[in-house]
Amino acid sequence: MSDAQPVDAGLTGSERVQADASARGLAIEVIERPAARSLEEAAELMGITPADIVKSLVVKRSDDTYVFALVPGGRKISWPKLRALLGVNKLQLPDASLALAATGYERGTITPIGSTNAWPVVADESIVGRRVSMGAGEHGRSLFVDADALIAAYGATVADISEPE
Repeated sequence: MSDAQPVDAGLTGSERVQADASARGLAIEVIERPAARSLEEAAELMGITPADIVKSLVVKRSDDTYVFALVPGGRKISWPKLRALLGVNKLQLPDASLALAATGYERGTITPIGSTNAWPVVADESIVGRRVSMGAGEHGRSLFVDADALIAAYGATVADISEPE
């Protein structure tokens, strides 16, 4: 995990993303995009493949701490793999209000970049070496980032944590 300072929660989601990325020396490109009804539609709108869209899932541990799991489109968290990696018996996806409290972002906009809490990041090994798109802190926006640079900026753990949807 990086020693970057907490991001000012008074900023908009997109502003927090930009400020945190800048503080970490992480190059990102934020774009506006129309709402999509599916992963495939979102990928088509951005001219990329579904696997290039990374879901930032905030996962709750039994001790009320969280971890970000970065999983590419078309794949889902493998709960046994993630539990084994983290050395825990129980993990869950929190409800929308807990996810917002944990990250400062609404579901569908969550990203570790600019989160109001610096939770550990675990990236699925399949995103390594790719330029990916992910939530940008606000609805109607996505960001593009080099996955390897993102992994380095957050000291992310890279592991096989997913399975096909």
